[in-house]
Amino acid sequence: MQDNVAIQEPSAKPKLKNLRWYILILFLCGVTVNYITRNSLGILASELIEDLQMTTQQYSYIVASFQLAYTIFQPICGWFIDFIGLRIGFFIFAVIWSVACIFHAGAGNWIHLAILRFVMGGSEAAATPANAKVIAEWFPKKERPVAAGWAGVGFSIGAMLAPPIIVIFHVALGWRGAFIVSGILALAWCFVWLKFYNDPNKHKNLSDAERKYIAQDLEPEQPKLSFFKSLSSLVKMKKFYGICIPAFLAEPAWATFSFWVPLYLAQEQGMDIKQIAMFAWLPFLFADIGSIASGYLTKLYAKWFDLSRINSVIASSVTGAFLMVSLAAVAITKDPYIAILLISIGGFGHQVISCMLSAIVVDSFDKNQVATMNGMRGSSAWIASFIFSLIIGAFSQTIGFGPLFVIMGFLDLIGAVFLIALVAERRKKNNLVTK
Repeated sequence: MQDNVAIQEPSAKPKLKNLRWYILILFLCGVTVNYITRNSLGILASELIEDLQMTTQQYSYIVASFQLAYTIFQPICGWFIDFIGLRIGFFIFAVIWSVACIFHAGAGNWIHLAILRFVMGGSEAAATPANAKVIAEWFPKKERPVAAGWAGVGFSIGAMLAPPIIVIFHVALGWRGAFIVSGILALAWCFVWLKFYNDPNKHKNLSDAERKYIAQDLEPEQPKLSFFKSLSSLVKMKKFYGICIPAFLAEPAWATFSFWVPLYLAQEQGMDIKQIAMFAWLPFLFADIGSIASGYLTKLYAKWFDLSRINSVIASSVTGAFLMVSLAAVAITKDPYIAILLISIGGFGHQVISCMLSAIVVDSFDKNQVATMNGMRGSSAWIASFIFSLIIGAFSQTIGFGPLFVIMGFLDLIGAVFLIALVAERRKKNNLVTK
């Protein structure tokens, strides 16, 4: 005789509360390993130059090859992510940069490294447009400046962690082993991303309430455009130039932090690789703090001065531009610890600027163009990065790093003028905000 017991359906899988912030952490981890693989070259620069018998000029060509690819491919990666979707698009690029990093171990001369850095630069270019895409898809407008600040942490925390991590790998396995292990670490993250990321309208662990909260102020989605049509529509907008010009002027400093500060500390401040590992991460710690602070600064400016959301973001960015003046003082200090402190203040200022430019992109452009536009912002930045690295390679051994730090100290103030002139909202006499 059968028991008359009702068969219960299995309970629905519980939804994660505030899933959007877990998604942001997942992305942040990906950008962190991105920067560990990216900055491994700079950390190992002095040994690579000696072991592969390179000149400083040839090293600058290796750096420039990465920057050239990063410059060219950012808008292309952005359009691809807009078109195919963030989950698969970012996964493809992440696998490519991970494998390219592993292949660095087989380099026999500077030309091999230059080719591999070009491949890595072209694939890692996806990080900047993906950053804007994940914020646009997962956060309502009122949370985007703060989310952009936290997302920016991944770009600097990876750079902060790179010196000690790469040196540990280097001590245990040599420079070739350091490239292999960091590449494997990045490859492992790729499959974590593929398993746990999805769009808000497809994610099984997103509650209906949070889905509605995310979509509360989304504008109607525009049709997807071809790459050239998308670019054509963007370059007709005044805000395009108000974002891209400040990005162009800001990036030489970040490129210097990432690729040249270890060499500067070795050549002009007399530090060895272990001392560099102890201190070269500090500018990126300050950059992390700047990333987080930038979004909260916008709230303070909005509260204190009754600024609109866009104008409060711009005010936060201008604050970062004034902090960048600290770099000019590096030229006159002979104390390596003071130099690191001044560079660290610059790291704080730069990330305030960078995160707020990304926030403006996310707030000002359609969801189907936001990755493309952030790619163009990044491309503009890396054109400057490419040019400035060549300038450093050509002149650092003759005039030193000092004059170059002075130039970097004032570029962002010029960028702030363009940002205010072309992006800031104006108030009419009747106090209505107009765009």
